[in-house]
Amino acid sequence: MFKILRVNMTDLSVKAEDVPGAYQGLGGRGLTSAIVAKEVEPTCSPIGTNNKLIFAPGLLGGTNCANSGRISVGAKSPLTGGIKEANSGGQAGQYLAKLGISAIVIEGLQHDDKIYKLYVGKDKYELSPADDLKGLGNYATVDKLKGEFGDKVGFATIGQAGEWKLAAATVAFTDRELRPTRHAGRGGLGAVMGSKGLKAIIIDPADGEFAPLVDKEAFKDAAKRFAKALQEHAVTGQGLPTYGTDVLINIINEAGALPTRNFRSGRFQGADKVGGETMNKITVERKGNPTHGCMSGCVIRCSGIFVDEKGEYVSKWPEYETVWAWGPNCEIDDLDAIARIDRACDDIGVDTIEMGNSVAVAMEGGVKEFGDAAGAEELMAEISKGTPLGRILGSGAGAVGKTFGVRRVPVVKNQAMPAYDPRAVKGVGVTYATSPMGADHTAGYAVAQNIMKVGGDVDPLKNEGQATLSSNLQAATAAIDTAGLCLFVAFPVLDIPDAFNAMVDMLNAKYGLSMTGDDVGALGQRVLGMEKDFNRSAGFTSADDRLPEFFLNEKLPPHDVVFDVTDEDLDSVLKFD
Repeated sequence: MFKILRVNMTDLSVKAEDVPGAYQGLGGRGLTSAIVAKEVEPTCSPIGTNNKLIFAPGLLGGTNCANSGRISVGAKSPLTGGIKEANSGGQAGQYLAKLGISAIVIEGLQHDDKIYKLYVGKDKYELSPADDLKGLGNYATVDKLKGEFGDKVGFATIGQAGEWKLAAATVAFTDRELRPTRHAGRGGLGAVMGSKGLKAIIIDPADGEFAPLVDKEAFKDAAKRFAKALQEHAVTGQGLPTYGTDVLINIINEAGALPTRNFRSGRFQGADKVGGETMNKITVERKGNPTHGCMSGCVIRCSGIFVDEKGEYVSKWPEYETVWAWGPNCEIDDLDAIARIDRACDDIGVDTIEMGNSVAVAMEGGVKEFGDAAGAEELMAEISKGTPLGRILGSGAGAVGKTFGVRRVPVVKNQAMPAYDPRAVKGVGVTYATSPMGADHTAGYAVAQNIMKVGGDVDPLKNEGQATLSSNLQAATAAIDTAGLCLFVAFPVLDIPDAFNAMVDMLNAKYGLSMTGDDVGALGQRVLGMEKDFNRSAGFTSADDRLPEFFLNEKLPPHDVVFDVTDEDLDSVLKFD
């Protein structure tokens, strides 16, 4: 039933093929990384003809498993120069799975400076010119596409940043209301899509159907148990639905690990003004929607809808990472300004984490003052106009640091760090250093055990046990990404034994397998092995698995700690026996 769709942008051909044996048993991140590892030359130009861009729903996509509609996008990254998988919500993952598509592989390169759109329906695939979309942001692009294709479809698009091939460019996916608010954000994969000459993908689920199940009754039982665990756990059943991911602002601030003023301190005086509790309060007061799911089948519903003082839509609730990047990191305590910036990032198509770091580094370089919300919005306008300064900012924090001679640039493998200071959350610091993806909290979320004490308790300020913790979490995360599940399911999976058992049971019931929990871990290890091998062939060494030196010698207030996990421990990560 399932096919791989090959789209050649050089000769504008679209062909469906059976899934090769080498890719059987994989989905989501596992499939994108397998295709990149096997079919992309590691030393190729990320925006050249030999890179490939892959879209893949997960192994549990197309089912009624809760929170199983994530989509993975993979390629060689223009930002890191290594392998990349960026993960997103929205409708695309479920739609593709219900159409019987395991992956879309975008190959080749357009040489005529034209741009195209790809229609994907039930056994119908078509490339057509999209010159009327050239230069448009994601919101305007989606509005035009809705006029042509209606509102019962899903869209994957790029904004101006992707067309300009900026290294922080994203791929936007529409949510249930057809707003381009869900993004495969990290690593610049929007630039790869732009380099191919592809502006948009239209995914039409009409006549699609649920994925076949080998054992329907066993799957139904396991899916119920899984959803029950998500709803009963305090994080996924209470905290996230009420306050969104921004609930973490005050938690991480209290822990002294909230990076402030370009990673100079672990606490922000204005944290409460931008925290999830305040966001919930003003949303309710303005009659917005504090509880919203970004994709069908979501039972956590943490995305929320942010409205202005007139009650008019601005953006989805800015995620914790976004609020941090533009808030504490830039010393801005204005949620309305942050929401407008979030909307601008979604529209232009740039990663909010990378861009918040870019602007914080620019502030350190004297371009604007810390705390200048209006100045931050002015810099976003530079990006939208494609000015030289805007293109520098849109190329990521590393490029900004080099341009303005800034010494303290928080990147690993040239990708900017997210919202946890590695000196005060050392487990996530290990993940930043060693993940094949570059600095990425989602690759191995040690915050769970370091700070939230979910699934264990590892002291965040000590180096003992952090390497093993990160290594195990990275393998578990790779498996969750391969299944196509939202990362937040990890909270009940770590805490409630039957949640993990139910996940394994669903995989077995869908495919007629007899996997054990150990097999799921081995799947994650296999994916990580492919990713590490690709990066080694691209020229990465153990020297790339390190944090910038200022984290090793500058003490972070209030705990006055440095990152002191040894090189030996870092080198032991992801070496599975």
